[in-house]
Amino acid sequence: MQRFGNEKISGTQHLMDCTPNSSDKRTLKRLGILSTLSSSKCIPVPRRKPGKLDEALSNGWLDAMKASSPPRKKLIKGYSVEVALDDAETAYCSWKIKHPSALKSMQQITKRAKNKKIAIFLDYDGTLSPIVDNPDDALMSSEMRLAVKNVAEFFPTTIISGRSRDKVHKLVGLTELYYAGSHGMDIMGPVGVTASIDHHGCVKLTDRQGEESKQYQPAGEFLQMIDKVFRTLVEKTKGIRGTIVENNKFCASVHYRNVDEKNWRTIARLVHNLLKDYPHLQITHGRKVLEIRPVVDWDKGKAVEFLLDSLGFTNQADVLPIYIGDDRTDEDAFKMLGKKKCGVGILVSSVPKETKAFYSLRDPSEVMEFLKSLVAWKKMEDA
Repeated sequence: MQRFGNEKISGTQHLMDCTPNSSDKRTLKRLGILSTLSSSKCIPVPRRKPGKLDEALSNGWLDAMKASSPPRKKLIKGYSVEVALDDAETAYCSWKIKHPSALKSMQQITKRAKNKKIAIFLDYDGTLSPIVDNPDDALMSSEMRLAVKNVAEFFPTTIISGRSRDKVHKLVGLTELYYAGSHGMDIMGPVGVTASIDHHGCVKLTDRQGEESKQYQPAGEFLQMIDKVFRTLVEKTKGIRGTIVENNKFCASVHYRNVDEKNWRTIARLVHNLLKDYPHLQITHGRKVLEIRPVVDWDKGKAVEFLLDSLGFTNQADVLPIYIGDDRTDEDAFKMLGKKKCGVGILVSSVPKETKAFYSLRDPSEVMEFLKSLVAWKKMEDA
């Protein structure tokens, strides 16, 4: 059990949402912890005014598709060296001057973390597991799972992913974590503690063992719409070889990593034309994936803010959130931490990228080493 100040936090706290009455000055509880989040930061989530989608066939659109994931490294025939290896490494080393390795900067990070309440936020694909051709094959290693489990013993830990919450929960397989699926639009706390208060927008879940938990879905009204779009996309793209359409509950994802580049224009046109009938949905780019999401004022950054408030960590100087991710959608969280000057953002990348994160890690193996180092430091601090 973790003790922060006068509050106790077990590994089975609940995630709850609240919409306080304007005349009720009492603090409300989320996840079993006191929260003072104002109604302006609770549901209903403000809807941004839907705008016209960019022309799908424009050069900018296709350029974004091409740039959404670094190309695979190519080898020179007959040699075990990479094309332009020196140039690539030089560029990467120059980039790391601005975004130093979090592993090599452990002393600076732990110095900031000393005597603070740490909360860990981890993306899944490309962070805890490698990027692969088939999303179903993105499995985390048993060693990585143990590293995450050990981190969660000392710090509240959240997996925040573009995948559906159910999928990422199944892939990770740890019940002591918080899970924020669909880019933070489907949040659930660890199971095992019965909540005493139900708040608007919060759904009570019961597993097969009868254990209860709380779920928060700021875009719940879009469930049926996303499912309909998903089914339509499956039908319309079935003739395009290599296309994978994934239903991530509050996000329909069209993966084109295995699609011949000459067919990308066709995919862009199909998605664009379909969304003409859905003004409350928008298209965003991931790593060689088009994601259809609700037009709501909610992202991974907002999800992190919500979770920090749920943990009672809002506006506290002795709190240090650490967010590790590799995707464009993680930039919202990096931006939020930078704006509030309240945490550590770590981008996972083996190539130079524009990012709001300060630190970097090359790949999931370095992420695992960082998590192990953090646990080792904490054990020494508590000894």
